[in-house]
Amino acid sequence: MPTVRRTGPATLLRDSRALAGLAVPLVLTQLAQVALTTTDTVMMGLLGTRDLAAGGLALVLFNQLRTMGVGLVTSVGNRIAAAAARAETADGAARGGEDARGGADVRRIVRASMAVATLAGLAGAVLLILLGEGLTLLGQEAAVAARARTMLLALAPGLLPCLWFQAVRQFTVGMRRPQALLRITLASVAVNAGLNWVLVHGTWGLPELGLPGIGVATSTVHLLSFLALYASARRDAVLAPLLSPNALKADRATVRELVRLGVPVAATYGSEAGFFSVTALMAGSFGSAALAAHTAVNQLVYIVFQVAVGLSHAASIHVSRELALGRFDAARRLRDTALACGAAVMTAVAVVYVTLPGPVLRPFLDPGATGDGEAMTIATRLLLVVAVLQFFDCAQNIGVGLLRGLDDTRGGFRVTLVGYWAVGLPAAWLLGHAAGLGTLGIWLGLLTGLATTALLLLRRYAAGLGACARAHEAERHEASKSNMLGNYG
Repeated sequence: MPTVRRTGPATLLRDSRALAGLAVPLVLTQLAQVALTTTDTVMMGLLGTRDLAAGGLALVLFNQLRTMGVGLVTSVGNRIAAAAARAETADGAARGGEDARGGADVRRIVRASMAVATLAGLAGAVLLILLGEGLTLLGQEAAVAARARTMLLALAPGLLPCLWFQAVRQFTVGMRRPQALLRITLASVAVNAGLNWVLVHGTWGLPELGLPGIGVATSTVHLLSFLALYASARRDAVLAPLLSPNALKADRATVRELVRLGVPVAATYGSEAGFFSVTALMAGSFGSAALAAHTAVNQLVYIVFQVAVGLSHAASIHVSRELALGRFDAARRLRDTALACGAAVMTAVAVVYVTLPGPVLRPFLDPGATGDGEAMTIATRLLLVVAVLQFFDCAQNIGVGLLRGLDDTRGGFRVTLVGYWAVGLPAAWLLGHAAGLGTLGIWLGLLTGLATTALLLLRRYAAGLGACARAHEAERHEASKSNMLGNYG
């Protein structure tokens, strides 16, 4: 059995710095992407209530498919990190040149990831258009459905370069060189805002497109972002020799492997989004004030959640790397380091929620406006629950990333099904309706589901890591025995 070493303050600090080196650019990139969708929403609101409803509906559908498409290529970073780490061992370093950073294995994974992204992007674009044609059948108002349909037609072409961008992003993250991501994403926010204004209002001699102009701007920004990231990787002396984007030359076995790992991740992302969507519908049953409070608090949770996303991706990449090098103690410490970093951020945010609820909620709710006073009261109470909930929300997202580092994406999906749907959703209904706690009960149910999910995921990671360590020790023992027999022979 491997020796378990205690993690001292110096070790924790060193590991935290290594983790932050990858996590911080990813967290800031995630926050910049939130700003991107927020800009679109603000522009829709300026066009009017009906355009906001239609555009918001189109964005929900686009983001649902985009999120699941991203899930399909998320494991690419892990595979590349492991391949690069193995190439850095004594045997890999002896080969020198490109192979010292992953070589043929990395190029093979990159080609397969582009093939998966291409297939997912094309299928998603067709599905978006079909969904637009069927919106009235789903009970949507005809005028809203017509506007949403034009928006979806403009958004659909953007799904393909969006997923190409994600595939190249995972390549750069897996190689631990994500620095260009933040600069490109920040630039995309500014470009998106400018294109929105120009295409919506028809300035500089361009036609006035209105709502579809926002969709065209979004698709254009996704294309420009992909081209910028690809060009940046091509200029990188380490990345350029390994960047092989020709999807037509993809190895079918590698494509199947990425799909095998990616489908559970995509399903996990979709399941989590669905879980929160259903609770929003439950909150709406308690009236407009309750729904407004729920929406405002949920947006706050979503913003802070991006910290957990960055930590989860960074921890996942590092776990894949450490396991490829056979360093199980380091992989075990990564769990503790990621959780400690997440807890530190969540503690700071919780203090702000508890001490300054008014300023925190002011961007979403005006206590002086008609109807907002009641919503502000409800939201203030919900912040007390969220101050605790976000610790478990962060932990469960880190847990999903850790399991992805073990290539255990199916196990992570099964655990989230139990935590979200078998525990969280029934708890939300019982506490909200049966116990009469209303929206507060729904959020207590969310807390219960997320806490259950976090505990199960972290327990599964500990068990899976132990199994990997035992298997590694057994392989070493067998190899040692074979060498001894060979020497005697």
